[in-house]
Amino acid sequence: MAKLPPNPLQTEILKAVSNAKTKEQKIKLLQDHRTHALVSLFIWNYDESIESALPEGEVPFTPNAAPTPDAQSKLVSEYRTLYNFVKGGNDRLSQSRREQLFIELLEALHPDEAELLCLVKDRSLGKKYKITHNTVKEAYTDIEWGNRK
Repeated sequence: MAKLPPNPLQTEILKAVSNAKTKEQKIKLLQDHRTHALVSLFIWNYDESIESALPEGEVPFTPNAAPTPDAQSKLVSEYRTLYNFVKGGNDRLSQSRREQLFIELLEALHPDEAELLCLVKDRSLGKKYKITHNTVKEAYTDIEWGNRK
């Protein structure tokens, strides 16, 4: 099984899980490397009751060319802001402000995590990572799926 660095990027965790040979290995990696950020990303990507408040498709942002070491764990600390980008999360934000905040977040993140967030926004995690909803459900049995409106 893959050995991850201390404080890995969420993308490093997902890559290790995706490359695991068996479902059991995937579940073990997910359980061993669970973070609030990772759980939030899976919920946004897989929970049918969550609707993105951002337009689908390419996001016009400039990837962070020189991520600092603290960008390594940026998504781990920024996951608390993700509610701003789903319907019902923060309805007081104007659409233009919501999109501006999303772009600012993407530009602050490590480029790999920015790409991950764009995939999740469009429910496209499976296009890059071989991690199914069922595997996530088995790894994180405490997550209640649905009824998040």
